[in-house]
Amino acid sequence: MTPSFFRRSTLLALLAGLTLLTACAATSRSEGTGEYVDDTVITTKVKAAVLDDPGLKSSEINVETFKGRVQLSGFVRSQADINRALALARDVKGVTSVSNDMRLK
Repeated sequence: MTPSFFRRSTLLALLAGLTLLTACAATSRSEGTGEYVDDTVITTKVKAAVLDDPGLKSSEINVETFKGRVQLSGFVRSQADINRALALARDVKGVTSVSNDMRLK
């Protein structure tokens, strides 16, 4: 095997590796694998915080996370419930912002 064969093989392997890394990279509209896992963890922690709060009827609060930004939606009984759910979400590690799309019943 010649040295040029090894150079071509090495270059081809390097290009294949870069292509794979680029395919997993995040864009402004999609998440990379690590970000997806992080957002799943954040969503789970926010849901747990809401579930653990005895004053909130958590089954009617939905949580979605994208790149650390949490959106709360659903129906609650009062503005105090909205404020409490927002505060609980903000306290979760990894949350960069919280938006409210909850509605009063």
